[in-house]
Amino acid sequence: MLRTDEILSTIEMLHAEHLDVRAVTLALNLDDCAAPSVDHLCRKLRSKIVSRASRLVEVCDRVGAKYGIPVINKRLAISPVCTLLAGHGHAAALHVAKTLDSAAAECRVDFVGGFSALVHKGITPADAVVMNSLPEVLSQTNQVCSSINVASRHAGINMDAIHQMGHVILRIAQATADRKGFGCAKLVVFANIPEDNPFMAGAYMGAGEPEAAVNIGVSGPGVIGSALKRRLGLEKNLTLGDLAEEIKITSFRVTRVGELIGREVAKELGVAFGIVDLSLAPTPTVGDSIGEILKTLGIAKIGAPGSTAAVAMLNDAVKKGGMFASSSVGGLSGAFIPVSEDAALAEAVSEGHLVLEKLEAMTSVCSVGLDMVAIPGDTPAETIAALIADEMAIGVINNKTTAVRVIPVPGANPGDRVDFGGLFGSTPVLDVRNPGASEAFVHFGGRIPAPLQSLGN
Repeated sequence: MLRTDEILSTIEMLHAEHLDVRAVTLALNLDDCAAPSVDHLCRKLRSKIVSRASRLVEVCDRVGAKYGIPVINKRLAISPVCTLLAGHGHAAALHVAKTLDSAAAECRVDFVGGFSALVHKGITPADAVVMNSLPEVLSQTNQVCSSINVASRHAGINMDAIHQMGHVILRIAQATADRKGFGCAKLVVFANIPEDNPFMAGAYMGAGEPEAAVNIGVSGPGVIGSALKRRLGLEKNLTLGDLAEEIKITSFRVTRVGELIGREVAKELGVAFGIVDLSLAPTPTVGDSIGEILKTLGIAKIGAPGSTAAVAMLNDAVKKGGMFASSSVGGLSGAFIPVSEDAALAEAVSEGHLVLEKLEAMTSVCSVGLDMVAIPGDTPAETIAALIADEMAIGVINNKTTAVRVIPVPGANPGDRVDFGGLFGSTPVLDVRNPGASEAFVHFGGRIPAPLQSLGN
């Protein structure tokens, strides 16, 4: 049972340390909006979204103001749109996407996730419609986000889908070339996608969920960074075990705050409370950075030996603190390392300390994967597919969620600086070594079989 007085005493400690509820995400099952005509389908979509989500922003603002903890983003996550598009064609996909976009704008939410397909074992005609429509969808809408799951522990890795997504990502970049390929920032390619993730661009509502639910994404890199600096300022001869304990305790407090706010929002909206996702999602704001936490832990240059071990320790301590705080922890819950959104990580790339290969190694122990990574716009589709395949392999073999959100920047070369604005930040373009050298591997296609540990039932 949550004790409000206990949580309020914690809030006072955290006001100046970038604690926020990064996202309140209202998940909606829209499968009952299916219809034989696309016009009828879109009318039902708009009606259900507006009726369910019209009060979301108002309620989040009121609850956030009550506790002095801002809710930064209000979002929608829908059941995968591939189900709704079954039996419809390419033109219907864009019509549905624009309906989702306008309904989200009417409800004043920031993003709507769920323009998604699950193709880890095969691609249905409806999945193909979703994937092939993404260049038009993500270039002609503002709030719509997409996720494609191409691998899982039990199915293995669908290399045909990955190869196709390599080409799709390049087409999205070209379709949004006037925005430096920004459309790709609204697409995540996953292995082992979680069904209750409140963070964009990967949010969607999975099977087995209720009709509607509120999921909370709490982020606190600044809080944890400040707690570590306080502890180091007060005590000498601390070990990494002592610092891990401090991270765990702080994560516990942050999770309790998130659950309090989430349950109040859910109660006011009259829907189920889902999960708290305690993911340390950084922002470009100084002091709100995973990279700065790594420096506090003694990694003077991010990307140096020890960086992977430091991320592993951070990720593990965050998960342990969250799980102890709540029985409703879910989603991703750990440390994100999105390069452009973290000023310290972007600086490490600029200085040459953090290269793509080391970043990939760090993703083996963080919460997601290669996230918000800008690469040259002329990177071959097969090389992008091979990057995705490597990250999917890390997820499948280690039974964890991994993801790729890369942005091929048209006309950009390694070292060029690109600014995506706002929370998306800025970053140098990373060098992708040996482009084209993986072409034959990718062209074999087929499915890389699931590992032996998939037979654990």
